[in-house]
Amino acid sequence: MDRKDILWFPMRVTYNRETKVKESLDNLGIENFMPVKQQFVIHGGHKKLETLPAIHNLLFVHSSREKLTELKMTEEEFSPLRYMMTRPLQKNARAEIITIPDRSMDNFIRVASHSGDSVIYLDYDRVANKVGRKVVITDGPFAGIEGCVIRVDNNRRVVVKLENVLAVAIAFVPSAFLKFV
Repeated sequence: MDRKDILWFPMRVTYNRETKVKESLDNLGIENFMPVKQQFVIHGGHKKLETLPAIHNLLFVHSSREKLTELKMTEEEFSPLRYMMTRPLQKNARAEIITIPDRSMDNFIRVASHSGDSVIYLDYDRVANKVGRKVVITDGPFAGIEGCVIRVDNNRRVVVKLENVLAVAIAFVPSAFLKFV
């Protein structure tokens, strides 16, 4: 497989089976990412800290379209996977499968991998039309992250957008750690 054919695909996973599909992809050695959060859950009267999907029914898969389509068609554990499609802006336009550039996905993974209250997930529509200044974070746990400074909930935040999918905002970054580009 040619390296240029390997892309990041945001995939919908039906019926909250993202964890099972992720495990199956891991077993095949296919790179994937599922944003997670830590949450207390009560089982049998006992409170237990569990790792759960931060965004239900969403999984990012780094593979070729051909390989993903083959898996979806031939392996039952991958049948819940659905490609995310663009919304056509014009009447005669066709919807297309959404892919995410490696650099954007790297930024997203680095931000989404932080747990706790430091990360806020946003619907893409909420930030799609907001224009912000591009920045690079120069210090702290998010050093090297590229994003835009956008006002979210009346606060300026560094936001990493995944076009047509979602965005993630960093709860707080000192302004001294921002380099405008």
